[in-house]
Parts: sequence; structure tokens; C-alpha cells
Amino acid sequence: MQLYKTQTLKIYNSLSGEKEIFTSINERNVGMYVCGPTVYSNVHLGNVRTFMSFDVIFRYLLHLEYKVRYVRNITDVGHIVDDVDEGEDKIAKKARIEQLEPMEIVQRYTVDFHSILDKYNFLPPSIEPTATGHIIEQIEIVQQIIEKGYAYEVNGSVYFDVIKFNETHNYGKLSGRNIEDMLANTRDTEGQSDKKNAPDFALWKKAEPEHIMRWPSPWGIGFPGWHLECTAMSTKYLGETFDIHGGGMDLKFPHHECEIAQNEACTGHSPVNYWMHANMLTLNGKKMAKSTGNNILPSEIFSGESPFLSKSFSPNVARFFMLQAHYRSILDFSNDAILAAEKGFNRLMEGLQLLVEIEPNAVSTLDILSWKNACYDAMNDDFNTPILIAQLFEGIRFVNILNDKRETITASDLEILKTTLETFVYNILGIRNEKEVSNNSEKLEGVVSMLIEMRNEARVNKNWSLSDEIRDKLLEIGIQLKDGKEGTSFNL
Repeated sequence: MQLYKTQTLKIYNSLSGEKEIFTSINERNVGMYVCGPTVYSNVHLGNVRTFMSFDVIFRYLLHLEYKVRYVRNITDVGHIVDDVDEGEDKIAKKARIEQLEPMEIVQRYTVDFHSILDKYNFLPPSIEPTATGHIIEQIEIVQQIIEKGYAYEVNGSVYFDVIKFNETHNYGKLSGRNIEDMLANTRDTEGQSDKKNAPDFALWKKAEPEHIMRWPSPWGIGFPGWHLECTAMSTKYLGETFDIHGGGMDLKFPHHECEIAQNEACTGHSPVNYWMHANMLTLNGKKMAKSTGNNILPSEIFSGESPFLSKSFSPNVARFFMLQAHYRSILDFSNDAILAAEKGFNRLMEGLQLLVEIEPNAVSTLDILSWKNACYDAMNDDFNTPILIAQLFEGIRFVNILNDKRETITASDLEILKTTLETFVYNILGIRNEKEVSNNSEKLEGVVSMLIEMRNEARVNKNWSLSDEIRDKLLEIGIQLKDGKEGTSFNL
């Protein structure tokens, strides 16, 4: 019998505001869509925390023996600066400032995104579609919405008619907003916008002459609105109604609210059964922001090159730190907090290493089965990783008292203790096995050192193309070479 049939998983549904028993639309199959990054800058730590929450959710669903199709998109067009309908696309703006092709910007920061997530031991999604790869599907959805009477075209742009939609649907049901408040709190845009009503949002935008990213459409040359891509890609790969849609709390409005409206306008029914939102990460009690300097990059944690840190920390410690808070709770990052997490992490690893020294007995004086069930209860309660971690430390307490001969355990119970600890730590929480990491690092360092020698030989022979190719290929997988007076060093 599959494990999911013996476990009652409850998920907090942002739409209902309650924990609900999870039942997939198709037995054993789960469709999950998570809003991915807009690749115009380095991924920030808050993004990593959000994606980590859904990585753990993905891992646990797989552990329960569901077949999961996990779709996480790459936004490489359509995301307007400041999340409004007027202005410049974030990627186009970055390309203009740096005098690069937009796809160069996209490639650079997509590589950075994948490199960082790999260091944090993320599982890759089943499908990672891009917005630019689904322009045709987005145009088709706009046409459907127009045909249903919920959108209108003005001067080459197409807008979703929120007021018309709200006559028969409930725009704002996810975020708890209502049209009257939206209208009352929005300044008069008459004469400044093509929109009929202030809450209306863009489905397709006319590309002005200076706009770099542009495609032909029935309404002229333009580009898609930000909200449209997720509707197109989620329904293409998961169907008109799927199980789970996730993202950061900041996406609840307007992004996810607009997604619901777009889907319902096309199909007449709700697109998602369970909406999930991960909360924000703060730094020293304040919102992270590049503009204020209250900001830290994920890579700076590994290097320790940040004024907010007293030392460097391993990706394992950083991951463990983030999972000590529930995904729906605000988590505050500070030097003291991650130092404390490091101590806890080391205690956990020491306990796991001590497991191999435990000798079985004829009798168990510990209730291992109840402890194992408590681990599952924690994850079944809306993926409660802090409670799970508390239970894992209880398991480590068992290890210590067994090692001290204060309690005894049978061989079968010892196997349950060992398997449960390793499964939840390595497979579900996604902590890398320290011994495996050490062995792999030694092998990788040897390979990189060999490539550096080959590069040095190429430079001596003035084979600059080979030298540059070795450097660039290593950079693509997140290994940066640094040439100095004492030779070439590298960062893994």
C-alpha cells in the first residue's frame, strides 16, 4: 500500500483560510505549480527561502509515494517595473542599462539561480518553462478572454475588465479585497491610462518603439502582461484544474488574484484546489532591500563576505536554519540566529554519526514507533518543519541515551530509528550527507585543479580561446576562477 494512503496530510489553503485534508484530483498523481523567479538580477535570500519551502513540500509528496509533476516557471518577459501595468519591463530595463541583449540578461541570472539552488540541494522541478517560450499560448488565452467578454483592446493593448468579471465572479476572494475598496483607494487615472477602470490589468501591452522585447499579435506588436504567463503554463502542463499552486506571500495580490480571474474567465471554474503561500524573510528585524543596504546575497553566506556575518556558513547550515521556521511564518535572519542554527545542526550530525555505534539488545525500553509517528504527524500538519526538527532532536536524544547504555533497543527498532532519522534529515528536509559532501568535494577539487593546469598550459601556449572556454565553462556551473600573483584559485 502506498504511503499516502496511510497518512492524513493537511494543507493550509490560502483561499479558505483553513487547513484542509489533501486529496489529489487524480489518485496518486499531484500537479503543483510554483511561481519562479524573474531573472533580471541575482536571486535573493528571500526567494531562496520561498523556493526551499516548496522543495520540502515536493520532497515530502514524493516520499508519500505520489507521482508529482512539479512545474516552476522562469519569468523572462512581461514583468513590469514596480508590478504595475504602465512602465518598463524589468528585463528590458536591465538590458538597456547594461547595453546587452535581453536574453543575455536572462541567461546570466538563470544560471545564477540554478547555481544557488544547486548549492542549497534543491531537487529540480519536473518542468521549468519560460514565458518567452509560451507566447503563442498566452495570445490564445487573451483571445479566449476577449471572446468571453471579459477583456477589451485599446490602442494595441488588451486589458482584463475586472468590473465586468466581478458582476458574476468574486475578484479579490484570495486576498480578501473587494472592488469598492480598490476603487476608493485608487487615484483617478482618467486621461493617464487606456484602462476603463483602475483595477483592470494588462493582458497584452503595446510595445513602444524603444521597447526591446516584442512579438506580433492580433492587436499589433507587443508583449504579454506579467500575470498571463502563469495561467498559460500551469494549465498547459497541469490541466484546467490542478492540485497545488504556490508562491511567496507577496504574490497573493495582484499576481495570483489575476491568475484566478484569467482562468475563471476562460473556463468558468476555479483553477486550483489548494493555494499555498510562503512568508517573507527579514534581516535583523527589518525588510530586506538593496536600496537601504539591509540585504544579503545567498552566496555571501558561504563566503562570509558580508558586514552582517561574523564568519562563513555551509549551505547545509543555511538550509537547516531556514527550515527551523514554519513556511507560513516570518523568519528573521541574523548572525546570532544562524550561529545558533549551526550549533543545532552540528548536534544533529554528531547524533547521526553516533548511530552506527549503537548495539541492539533483546528488549526495547524506548517507544520508537510512537516517535516515528510523531515525525509524520509534524509533516502532515501543513508541512511543519520546526516541529519535525524538534522530533528529530528527540530521536538524537534516544541515540545519546542508548550510547550511554541507559536504555536498550532491539535490532528492528534500531533499524526504524536509523531509517526514520536519515529519511527525514536527508530525503525530506534535503540536508546533504556531510560524509558524501566531503568525499565529493575532494573529487571535485581534484578535477578543477586538473582543469586549471590545462588552462595554465593553454595560456603558456597562447591558446586563449581554450583558456577562456575552460574559465567560462567552470563559471557556468558555479565555479569561479581567480587569477592572482600566487596563481589561480577557485571558489566552489
